[in-house]
Amino acid sequence: MTVFLCSACGTSFGETNEVPAACPICNDERQYVPASGQAWTTTEKLARTHRNAWLQLESGLMAIQTVPAFAINQRALLLQTPEGNVLWDCIALLDDATKAIVQALGGLSAIAISHPHYYTTMQDWAAAFDAPIYLHAADKEWVCRPSDYIRLWEDDALVLSSAITLVRGGGHFAGGTMLHWASDDGQGVLFAGDIVQVTPGADYVSFMWSYPNMLPLSAVEVADVAERLAPWPFERIYGAFSHQNVRRNGQEIVTRSAERYIARLAGPGQ
Repeated sequence: MTVFLCSACGTSFGETNEVPAACPICNDERQYVPASGQAWTTTEKLARTHRNAWLQLESGLMAIQTVPAFAINQRALLLQTPEGNVLWDCIALLDDATKAIVQALGGLSAIAISHPHYYTTMQDWAAAFDAPIYLHAADKEWVCRPSDYIRLWEDDALVLSSAITLVRGGGHFAGGTMLHWASDDGQGVLFAGDIVQVTPGADYVSFMWSYPNMLPLSAVEVADVAERLAPWPFERIYGAFSHQNVRRNGQEIVTRSAERYIARLAGPGQ
């Protein structure tokens, strides 16, 4: 029996002797099936050709990213706190070296994921570190591999510790989630996933229903995401990809980015 991975998005499927017929996450309009067709790999094959690179973003915060790039090429973030370490978003590769490093850093007390594109092998990470996986219930239909570690939550916010709160932003997915960290410096940090996307200049963010297919959100949806974030002060933003780091004025950037986006949807002169 084999755990197969979708090569396009990294989603893992339950143990089977045959490759899955299709990847429902890639068949959804927010993702895509490559022009070359649906392809599959396994956790074992991935570990033979790839490794995970680590980068310290700031005190207590590490980025983990698979090299060479695999599937969507997002990064996971490991946040260390006195109340336990939290893995934010997930990557498909969990090799022996990664297990050893995470254990040396104190293991995991929780895993939280922004949206279905980054579910990948969350089940393996949870089992390896005996850590619950927090997913918003609005996205439960996209879980392609069951796990007893999955904990579904339903409200607009979920407190994980005195410093960490999950915030439902919606937008990209109905259960689209962000993590707010009340950092020790008192400034606040937002882990955005794909719910808001940091632009190349790191001075704006954007909001999309589908990023690869370039399908926008409506003005109402963008305003809703911004409104949901308004009560949570933050200076820094860390997005899903390695270059998506905002070092200051994060909350102000989200506010004016939403205003700009909505104005463009309204048309010229607005």
